[in-house]
Amino acid sequence: MKRYRNAVGDSGVVAYDYGTDWIRLQFSRGKPYTYRAAKIGRANLETMKRLADAGDGLTTFINTHPKVRNGYLR
Repeated sequence: MKRYRNAVGDSGVVAYDYGTDWIRLQFSRGKPYTYRAAKIGRANLETMKRLADAGDGLTTFINTHPKVRNGYLR
């Protein structure tokens, strides 16, 4: 997994990895969470990838989009 830059310093995300149709996030507490395009939508997945690479805004995006917030694989 790649280290999440955490530009502002207040993110719960510490690392991430992604492929064509998924993104996996490691939060500071707990196991990694995997999100798939089929469940959260392609546009949301692509936004998450962009934010992960930028190292800024990923946690806010997840928390403000219920489909994403509740869309991880269980």
